[in-house]
Amino acid sequence: MTLQKGRSAGILVPLFSLRGERGWGVGEFPDVGGVAPWLAAARMPLLMMLPLVEAALGQNSPYAALSAFALDPIYVSLEQIPDFAELGGEEALSPEERRELEAVRASETVQYPTIRRLKNAWLHRSFRRFQASGAAAGGERAADLARFREEQRHWLPDYTLFRALKEVHHLDWWKGWGEGLRDRWPEALEEARATHADACAFFEYVQWNAFRQLAAARAEARRHGVALAGDLPFMVAEDSADVWSRQEEFDLSATVGVPPDAFSVDGQDWGLPVYRWDVLRRRDYDWLRLRGAHSAELYDLVRIDHVVGFYRTYARPRDGSPHHFVPADEAAQRRQGEEVMQAFRAAGVELCAEDLGTVPPFVRASLTRLGIPGYRVLRWEKDDHVFRDPDRWPALSLATTGTHDTEPVAVWWEQMDEAERRAVRAIPALRHLTDEQASHFSPHVHQAILEAVYRSGSDLLVLPVQDVFGTRERINLPGTIGPGNWSYRLPWSLSALATDPFVRERTRVMAELAERFGRGQPAAHVR
Repeated sequence: MTLQKGRSAGILVPLFSLRGERGWGVGEFPDVGGVAPWLAAARMPLLMMLPLVEAALGQNSPYAALSAFALDPIYVSLEQIPDFAELGGEEALSPEERRELEAVRASETVQYPTIRRLKNAWLHRSFRRFQASGAAAGGERAADLARFREEQRHWLPDYTLFRALKEVHHLDWWKGWGEGLRDRWPEALEEARATHADACAFFEYVQWNAFRQLAAARAEARRHGVALAGDLPFMVAEDSADVWSRQEEFDLSATVGVPPDAFSVDGQDWGLPVYRWDVLRRRDYDWLRLRGAHSAELYDLVRIDHVVGFYRTYARPRDGSPHHFVPADEAAQRRQGEEVMQAFRAAGVELCAEDLGTVPPFVRASLTRLGIPGYRVLRWEKDDHVFRDPDRWPALSLATTGTHDTEPVAVWWEQMDEAERRAVRAIPALRHLTDEQASHFSPHVHQAILEAVYRSGSDLLVLPVQDVFGTRERINLPGTIGPGNWSYRLPWSLSALATDPFVRERTRVMAELAERFGRGQPAAHVR
């Protein structure tokens, strides 16, 4: 499947937000295929998701990854695993487990601790059934597992050993494992692989099921003409399989952040390690090339998170010395960023770039030369309080009303002051709004905003799911940590998307907008 050129539309919805009919309180890989008929009906045949990689232990943010390659087990559907069915399926759950399952299914938000505990327990039981039944020793499934092991050999052994050792060391950071394992002495690694072979096999089993389920869901989405867009995080967590296995490529004496911007007057410290760019360049960016190729296997389009960080990384030394950019000068920054973008592109996947925040003009100029669309967010596209007309946004751009880090457009409209509101209403597509209609987030305002971005010059349009429906829930509040982040769930199940009167009306509106403004033709086709 390849993306077609021309004007198209899509939706941003985290996988964790989808409500499958029998999901365990969180969206699961099969739901990628399950939501495709609705997207096709709304003529938004591009599904953009947040990163699906495994989150660092104890965290819910998909941007602090335990691995750059492993998929998060929370998205695995137990109902799609034959071994779980052989155990009796949901009927085999204890009464207490069933009560917990029903509670997380009914919850308005994702209850991560309970879901992870329940799924982990039954993934272990399913794995033991896989071994005990003889399925692991021979037959079609064993052969497919062997193929998966070979396909993912560049990351899977280090990841499975890392996860096994995390369990043995009670989730302690790898830097506290003792020098043999910490520093990866070959004899220590060999001994650990032998000692923890069963645990390594379990984590391999989980990833095998995860990857096969995502591949099947992508095929189902493709059947409906829906393409998938993935998200490639800028960095992994310091306590990750990648940093442990490639320590020489990361500077652990500093953390990654961003300078002061719209989200923070003091800038942000993400607590993530800094790349040793000199080492990566010497190795021809081999790890980043692997990440690009890996993404190309899973998605039709890849969003490069925090693209400016690949041009210049904002380092915050732990010793309190001044924050600084790496590299320091613009020429080196441009050269490095373009080398990295070419490394990602080498796999043949389509790219778009999250070029928001404090981004110097040369970065956007560089992306344009490379033919990589950056973002045009309606609320931020302005000069000296004068909003740029979306009709004049460049074709090589991604139009949107917001991101996973912004408040929904309904909240934005109602929180802005009167001067800002007047400035927005000067955009041609919004000039018809009366004072009464614009005094609050009315259906008239909602429609006018949608029309503004649908008619924009940008070839690609991706709307946050909340802005399609005009709802007010957030996905994330930057600079904060809490249960309200990364836990948003749609109020409708996948089947209700086709039957709920309100959703059906919004579906009709989106399809009509696509027709009027020349978007929503199938975003992908099968070769």
